[in-house]
Amino acid sequence: MQFINPKIDYAFKKIFGSDQSHDILISFLNALLYDAKPVIQDLEIIDPYLAPKIRGIKDTYVDVKATIIDENNQTASVIIEMQVLNVEGFEKRILYNAVKAKPIDLESHEDYTDLQPVIALTITDFEMFPELEQYISHFTLKEKTYLTDYPIYDLELVFIELPKFDKELADLETLADKWIYFMKSSRLLKSVPEVMGNVPEIRQAFEIAQTSNMTRKELDDLEKSEFYIYDQQTFVERAFQKAFKQGRQEGERIAKLTIARQLLPMLDDGAISDSTGLSVSEIAALRNNNI
Repeated sequence: MQFINPKIDYAFKKIFGSDQSHDILISFLNALLYDAKPVIQDLEIIDPYLAPKIRGIKDTYVDVKATIIDENNQTASVIIEMQVLNVEGFEKRILYNAVKAKPIDLESHEDYTDLQPVIALTITDFEMFPELEQYISHFTLKEKTYLTDYPIYDLELVFIELPKFDKELADLETLADKWIYFMKSSRLLKSVPEVMGNVPEIRQAFEIAQTSNMTRKELDDLEKSEFYIYDQQTFVERAFQKAFKQGRQEGERIAKLTIARQLLPMLDDGAISDSTGLSVSEIAALRNNNI
């Protein structure tokens, strides 16, 4: 068997946002949002997967959107995004998409209490919060000084950082472990592991992800998407090599500044600081053209 890479937007939408993904998405969301408790009883996938036109760059859109229904028959909107490249402004786009998921205007017969809660679930193929050890992070509104929760839990941001997840097959225990392993490593597998195949929804996800179940056109489009991401990653690597070559001639600090300038459109200040050794304040000064 050979499986498509679920970290690619094109494949992610096919696995989790198709008409046949209903049970898969319920299992996936219950595992990652609610510790595998059966909180989500039903859901509706909004704008089910259609083979997209291949873009030269990823626009501001979400990968999968759904309305979930819990055990108390309460509804909420969930937006799920898979992000491979750490592009500048990505964290702001997450917040923008989450806020946009709420209606701007209420109908005359509606009240503020009719607004649905929104959960933004983001899976990243890079470390977004290097200062945190855990690979699953939950953010809600809190009071700044005493960290008291805001009384209405209407907006929650949840992040899964794949590089921080280092468990092997033998270490998988929870349903969340198995889904995260599927996201991170299924492309490398040649068969469905028994520890994962005993979960019907994960087994179904593997079936959808088999390349043998895709058309030639779907495989071609998927390949183009992977090539685009590879090209962007290669650009960053070449930027390092070019800057270091210049740095040997102009001095170590100039080399670091050169690297940092080339990475400004691609990475956030913390990531650039870790990569170059420059301080975060120096990176901020670069962004403001003060160096």
